Amino acid sequence: MDGLTLIDVLSRWAHVGAAVVLVGGSVFTRFVLMPAAAGLQESEHIALRERIMGRWKKFVMAGILLLLLSGFYNYLKVAVPAHKGDGLYHGLMGLKMLLAFGAFFLASVLTGRSPKFDAVRADAPKWLVVLLLLTGSVIAIGGFLKVVAKPRPADASVSILQESRPGA
Repeated sequence: MDGLTLIDVLSRWAHVGAAVVLVGGSVFTRFVLMPAAAGLQESEHIALRERIMGRWKKFVMAGILLLLLSGFYNYLKVAVPAHKGDGLYHGLMGLKMLLAFGAFFLASVLTGRSPKFDAVRADAPKWLVVLLLLTGSVIAIGGFLKVVAKPRPADASVSILQESRPGA
């Protein structure tokens, strides 16, 4: 399998799967559920929101955990060795991680109950769009890196080191 292990494959599946569920759930919430629930009476709307958030929050927290664990594994175990010395790759990956942390924070705020963030939850449609822009950017950067930033051949670093030594 070209040096890939079962853990590498499972980690990649977990990462992509968690992203699909979280982004898809956010799109559904913003563009299907919210408009459909807008016609409900206030008491029905509040009851529905509490029931949905109680369940959705578990998906959000588990998804964030999976994304963090699989993302750091994929980066440290797979990407760092394959892209050693590639400044553009690591710079874009750093930007991707920062945007992802922002998305994790916003998703946590939107599903949380802290009174500090009541104003954000009160304007949830706007903040869900911001969340989708963040996650879309993360996906775009990840796709770019996967397609454009090709890993170096495994023996390229060895040949570079041998060429730089005198007498090699």
